[in-house]
Amino acid sequence: MAKPTQSTPPPKQPRRVARKSAEKFGKRRLEIRGALVKDIRGIAALIRRVYTELPPYTLGEIRGQINNFPEGCFVALLDDEVVGYCASMQLPEPVVFTDHDWDEISGNGYGSRHDPTGDWLYGYEMCVDPKVRGVRIGRRLYEERRALAEDRDLTGIVFGGRMPGYARAKRRKTGGADSPQDYLDKVIAGKIHDPVLRFQLANGFEPERILEGYLPEDKQSAANAVLMAWRNPYVERDQPVKKRLPRGVEAVRVATCQLQARAVKSYEEFIAAVEYFIDVASDYEADFIVFPELFTLMLLSFEEKELSPVEAIERLSEYTPRLKTDFSDFAMQYNINIIAGSHPTRMDDGDIHNIAYVCLRDGSVHEQEKIHPTPNERYWWNIKGGDTVEVIQTDCGPIGVQICYDSEFPELSRRLADEGARIIFVPFCTDSRQGYLRVRYCAQARAIENQCYVVMSGNVGNLPNVANMDIQYAQSCILTPCDFPFARDGIAAEASENVETLTISDINLADLSWARAEGTVRNLADRRFDLYRIEWDEEGEHGGRSKPRRAPIGTATAGGG
Repeated sequence: MAKPTQSTPPPKQPRRVARKSAEKFGKRRLEIRGALVKDIRGIAALIRRVYTELPPYTLGEIRGQINNFPEGCFVALLDDEVVGYCASMQLPEPVVFTDHDWDEISGNGYGSRHDPTGDWLYGYEMCVDPKVRGVRIGRRLYEERRALAEDRDLTGIVFGGRMPGYARAKRRKTGGADSPQDYLDKVIAGKIHDPVLRFQLANGFEPERILEGYLPEDKQSAANAVLMAWRNPYVERDQPVKKRLPRGVEAVRVATCQLQARAVKSYEEFIAAVEYFIDVASDYEADFIVFPELFTLMLLSFEEKELSPVEAIERLSEYTPRLKTDFSDFAMQYNINIIAGSHPTRMDDGDIHNIAYVCLRDGSVHEQEKIHPTPNERYWWNIKGGDTVEVIQTDCGPIGVQICYDSEFPELSRRLADEGARIIFVPFCTDSRQGYLRVRYCAQARAIENQCYVVMSGNVGNLPNVANMDIQYAQSCILTPCDFPFARDGIAAEASENVETLTISDINLADLSWARAEGTVRNLADRRFDLYRIEWDEEGEHGGRSKPRRAPIGTATAGGG
């Protein structure tokens, strides 16, 4: 997925037309401000209007751009409609002035290469609604970038600017251009008019050189771009400088509940047992509490007989609305964000999905489906995998949820990290030490490779008369990257094995920012974007592909991980 960095700005209008536009828009409210997560759909709609011949951004890419460097993203709103958008990030001089393409420099569109120690502001998206004329949206957005560079004492601003008239000029027999450099020279000399380049030159940007193959999808520019730079007049530097990132404090308190599977006599008894731990975590002023995968299967323990998998799912689905309401109420009442483990539910289309309900203390309820059911879940419960994984915005920043087996697929965590997640919660349910260690080792790897925190929560004990919950093994924990700001062994806290308990730890999100920018290793920044990338099927056409249902080895247990 690739996007152009600079769209065609509104052409300069005759004075008469400009006055008419002023009258047309005179009663509307124009606002330029920092982009927010709530603007994502408006930004996506704007991109589709502007770039009709290019692949649009996914919502996840825009979410990543904003989460990874919110200070570098701006929107223009006209009558509350998004009519302009620009995205940028800080990068060091050696990166921005070496040959690169758009995918590589932008982190495949997520803006995930933002480096707070970089001394240049790199713009990788700028677009203005072509229907808006006479209000200078593009110039206003450029001014916001310039103000940001000055406020942060950056050396300047750089970007790969489109040259949309080049392909047409190259085809001309007379008055055309023989090469991208020839085209640029003629635009500067006034022999060829290119509205994008002229706009950028008029805004004080100077061409550095041609970037060949910058954006293959940009046919109008024949995949070329001009590396344009503006140097901050308030900064004088003879040599590139690497800024240092202060070791700040951005504390978040996390609680993981290692829950005892127990027989209960009613729904009320089950929810009271869960509320107890929410209350305790709230008393300790925790920001999050996470429960294990499939912890709601305790609701089957007071059935008169052991239900078949199909009957069990139907029964559990009856509790779904009540569970969502109760957990949402608890989140608001106890002022804590709740990752409510996972709960198997029959969906409207008849499929069974294993879903984590995330109830935030503002009252909102979010869902994250398990993407990869285990062989046992598919065979005994007929559980189908979900289609999407994306971050959830909380008052402590974006988070991700991966249910048990999903933590063993690294591309899911990388997607969440690209979208800005700094904490990934892993509710799990494992029946043996081997199953537990599969999840544990993979969760630790995800923390290291994505330089994020991973919080695990599992069930312990046994639950007779309920299929898939015969025996449980768990040692819940809060895992960190392995570097100097963190615990020596990469474990912020962990529970004792196979006992019911609540484990609480403070984690510092600012340590992640430092590690990503100045750590001993920088797994996110050092990715080879020129060699590999992850592409997602955003159409959601995953369901409906039937596979042979082969019986797994072992008994009808959760199998976990």
